[in-house]
Amino acid sequence: MIIAYKRLTEKELDIFIEMRIDQLREEGAREDTDLRPALRDYYSRHMKDGTFVSWVALDGEKIVGTSGMSFVEKPPYFGCPSGKLGLLSSMYTKKEYRRQGIAKELLFRVVEEARKYGCGTIQITASDMGVLLYADFGFVRNENFMQFKL
Repeated sequence: MIIAYKRLTEKELDIFIEMRIDQLREEGAREDTDLRPALRDYYSRHMKDGTFVSWVALDGEKIVGTSGMSFVEKPPYFGCPSGKLGLLSSMYTKKEYRRQGIAKELLFRVVEEARKYGCGTIQITASDMGVLLYADFGFVRNENFMQFKL
C-alpha cells in the first residue's frame, strides 16, 4: 500500500465532511443537529480566502486520513508576537489505517502551512487518542485554556 498526500480541494469536500462527522462521533460528541451545511459553508468560505487548509491522505482514490488548520488573528501577546494562530482540527485516520505514520505526516504538512502563514503558535483540543501524537511532535499542554459556551 502506497499512501499519497495532497491538499484538499472543493472536489473532495463532501468526503472530508463525512470523515469530520465520523471523527466527532468517535470522540463521543452528541449528535443533535445536521452539521453538514454549516461545515460545507465554513470550509468553502475559508478555503477560498486562505484561512483554512487541509491535507488528506489517499490510498488510491480513497481518502483515508484528514487534517485541517484554520488561521485566526488576535492581538499579539508575548507567547505569540505575530498574533497569528493556527487552530488544528480534523486530524482523523480511518481505523484500518492507523499506526502507520499517516497522522504524523498529515500533522507535519499542516504545521508547515501554519509556518508559511506566519503563525506564532498552534492550538488544538486533543482527543485522548491524539495526545501522544501531539506530545511526540512537540506540543505542550496549556493549563490556562478555558471556554464559555454561548
